[in-house]
This record gives sequence, C-alpha cells and structure tokens, in this order.
Amino acid sequence: MSIFNKPKQSLLLILSLFLFLPNTKGQEVITGHNIAVTNTSSGKVRGYIHNGIYTYKGIPYAKAERFMPPTKPDSWEGIRSSTMYGPVAPLMNPTTSVRDEPEFVFDHDWGYPNEDCLRVNVWTPAIDDNKKRPVLFWIHGGGFTAGSSQELPSTDGENLSKKGDVVVVSINHRLNVLGFLDLSAYDEKYMHSANVSMLDIIAALEWTKTNIINFGGDPNNITIFGQSGGGAKVNTLMAMPKAKGLFNKAINQSGSFRTAVLEKEDTQEIGAEVLTQLKLDASQVDSLQNIPFPILAEASSKALKVIEEKRNAAGKPVIGFGLNWGPSKDGIDIPYQLASAEAYEMSKNVPLLIGTVKNEFAPFANMRFTGASEKEIMDHIKSQYKENADAYIAAVKKAYPEDSDPKDLIDVDLMFRPGAVAQANDKSSLKNGAPVYMYLFTWQSPVFDGKYKSLHCMELPFVFDNIERGKNMTGGGVEAHQLADKVSSAWLNFAKNGNPNHSGLPQWPAYTIENTATMHFDNECQLKPQLDKELFDLTSSK
Repeated sequence: MSIFNKPKQSLLLILSLFLFLPNTKGQEVITGHNIAVTNTSSGKVRGYIHNGIYTYKGIPYAKAERFMPPTKPDSWEGIRSSTMYGPVAPLMNPTTSVRDEPEFVFDHDWGYPNEDCLRVNVWTPAIDDNKKRPVLFWIHGGGFTAGSSQELPSTDGENLSKKGDVVVVSINHRLNVLGFLDLSAYDEKYMHSANVSMLDIIAALEWTKTNIINFGGDPNNITIFGQSGGGAKVNTLMAMPKAKGLFNKAINQSGSFRTAVLEKEDTQEIGAEVLTQLKLDASQVDSLQNIPFPILAEASSKALKVIEEKRNAAGKPVIGFGLNWGPSKDGIDIPYQLASAEAYEMSKNVPLLIGTVKNEFAPFANMRFTGASEKEIMDHIKSQYKENADAYIAAVKKAYPEDSDPKDLIDVDLMFRPGAVAQANDKSSLKNGAPVYMYLFTWQSPVFDGKYKSLHCMELPFVFDNIERGKNMTGGGVEAHQLADKVSSAWLNFAKNGNPNHSGLPQWPAYTIENTATMHFDNECQLKPQLDKELFDLTSSK
C-alpha cells in the first residue's frame, strides 16, 4: 500500500526530509556538506556560496617536479574541500618589513609559500543550470618573479561574476628561478625548463577548457586578462603554439613593457652561472632539484647580477627593468620573439583590449618631489632634458592639457604606454586581423592627498567592480563606484562578444594607426586620438 494512503507516515517522512535540508534562509555565506559540490577531472570539489556566487579556491590544476613541465594532478576520492586559497609561489626576496603607507594603499595579502602551488580559483553564479557563461581567466601581476591570485583584494572575482553573469578564474603558478631556470644545456629532460612557468599557465587553461562546463562556463568563450606581469604573460601566451585555441580573446593591462625576450644562448649562460654560484659542475645538475629554495634563490640572484654586468660590458641591451627571470625564446615552447611577424600571425584572430594607467610608477619614482615648488620641478626638468626641456613641457601639456599641478609634468608614464601603443599599432595593422581596442585610465585617486594619482594597478578595483574591497587604493565614494560600473561593463562586454562598447560610454571604435582611438577612463569618459606621440618621440631619443 502506498504511503500516501497513510497520512501519519507521510507527514513524518516529509518532516524528516526537511530536517536534513540545509536552512539557508537569510544567510550571506552558505556552507555545508552538500553545498556547492561539482565535478572536476580529478574528483569532486566543494566550495561555498557567498552573496549568491559559488566560490571555489585552491583546486589543483596540475603538479610538477622542479624545472619540469606540469603534469595532470593526482586524483582524489570523495569530495575535496575547496574554500581557501592555495599556496603561492615562493618569493626570491620574501617581505620581512612593511613600508606602511604604500602597503596600506595596496593592502597586500602575501599568502603562504609552497613550491606545490599550481592552484585555480573559480567564481560562478551557478553550477547546475545548463548555462554556458563567458569565462574570464585572470593572470596576476608581479612581473615574472612575484605575485599571486590573492595578492590584491581588488582582484577577487565575486563581484565581476555576479554583475556580468560570467565565470571568473584565477591561478597561481611557478615564478622566478623555479619557473625560468634554463638547464637545457645539460640534459634533454630539461628541454622545457626555461619556460615551465608559462607551461603552468597553459596547463591551467587546459584545465579550464576541460572542466569549466561543470562550473557553468563556456569552454569556447575564454578571455585571458592580466595586468603588469600578468599582461606580459598574456602577450607571451599569444606567441605560444601550445596556447593556441585555449582562449578566444585577450586583455593586456599595463603589460607591454618588454619589447623582446632573451634568446636561448642568454638563458643557458644564466643557467651555467647559477651552477657556478653553487659550486656545482654539469654532472651535478640534478642536485638542483633538492637544494633548499632560499639557497637556490640567493645563488640565482647573484648569477643574474654577474650576467647583467657582462652584458653591460659587452654593450648588450638589458630587457625590461634589468636582467631578471622571465620567458625566453627557447625554439620549442616560444619559437619566436613576441613582437615578430610570426608571433603576431599566430594570434591574428584574437581580439585585443590593451591599455595602461596614466601615471603607473611615476608617482613612486618622483615621491621626493611631493610638495615641491614649481621652480624645483622646472629645474628638475631642465636637468633631465637640457635643451629639450621646453619641448618636453609642451609635449606633456599637449598630451594632458587639463593638468595644472607642476608635478603633473613629471608624473607621466614613459615606461608602459609606449609599448602598448607600439603593440596596438602592430596588431591593428595585420591584414584581416581581429580588432584592437585601446584605453588609457586617467582617473586620479584622492587617497593621501592625491599623491598616488593613477598609480600602477589603479584600474584593478574598477575592472573587477571592487571599489569597496579596494577602497584603500581608491578612497571609495560615489564617483569611483560610477566609474567602476563603466569600466567593468566594458571588460564584461569585451569578454562576451569581443567589443567593449556599452551605453555608458562614448562610441568606442576599434583602434587603427590612422584613428588612434583611445578611450580615456575618468569621471567623464572621453574618446581621444593619441595625444602623446610627440612626447614619446622626444623621450625615446633622450
């Protein structure tokens, strides 16, 4: 006889079911044994739900031995709890003291280091509604030597996921000597060692391509985006054959500061010097796999200084901010220079959103001039530019005609934007290539009396719609929230369809050498042509 013909038993059954259902009414954070459980290729994971967004942290996407390419992660039985960020890559120079005011602005979370750091984080609005959402795959900055997915509170993916109905992914991967030490001269098994850091990112993209459908994402609509070193990693991925087809669109934020990468002969010379610093010969190369990281880090730092001095003595250029760890043209994983015709052809069909912030590192570099008089500023310009001082001042005023503070004349980025413009010119000139969109983030932060201006990383709270999380950097406030709505909407639209236009902005055409169309993000967003060409021409020949 059916229990539905037995009212008493039916009522007891229904009551017992309710007793075992989680009571989530009114909860901002929802957790539990069967909450936010989904599948991955290695096993089930359990996250949590916060403000309606399913959140997963610290999921292994690969594993790797030192200096070796990543391989598939180990599988696990049962359900893996995935509610906390995983380990971060060890730093060459761990932070042991704090510069109070800048640390307040950036509000760092340094995490805890471990060489087993290949982890992925995911934010998604739903996991079981059969939707395929655009995926934004975030690559952190810190050059190629530092940083992590959790380093800055402004890059938390929750708000962006919620606002755009998208899936946000972020990763940790190997850095510095662990990610780029070239040992290929000593054994064929090390043939990939010069670029295993980048191979980690490719492994994370492969994991995303395979698994993101279980998190409500579309494996055929993935946008890679990164800032500073993360932007440089975006450029590198666009030149790597193994990365082709793993992403559909790319965003480079302040990441075009490297015009070239080292060649194999250079990286092998660095590898040899590391052995010399450790007093090892070629037959002992395998012992590098077991040397404690602090000893390896110290020896490798000394090796870089030795090779940099040799390069300077030989008149060889030093790439970027001085000789440091980073990707190189190894002829295997990175077959071409990043700005070569071959590399551009490889990513010809990938739409690109590219830009910088107005001041980048200049406020830090010129901190000694805070509060300086107009005469002191002018004297400094004359000492720097001599007979070209007047031309420099005129070029800056043409580029930024609304600036009025004398210090604005020297707080101009001449390090990041020139490379972004050059890259936009090259990529937009490809015949039948995908569109390029250029931006310049000019909004000025009011924190600490406005001294940090549009500092490096300033756009991040706006891109992720995280003004509250990043209010140490932005100051919070209505204007910041309004601009964040416009900036994050542009990034979301680009991720969805390759075009950043939306109703809150002026019409934003694709960039060409002829129109040099650049969206200036400020309290009033404006589309302008390139206004700093004369400035770059003048300073590049200085």
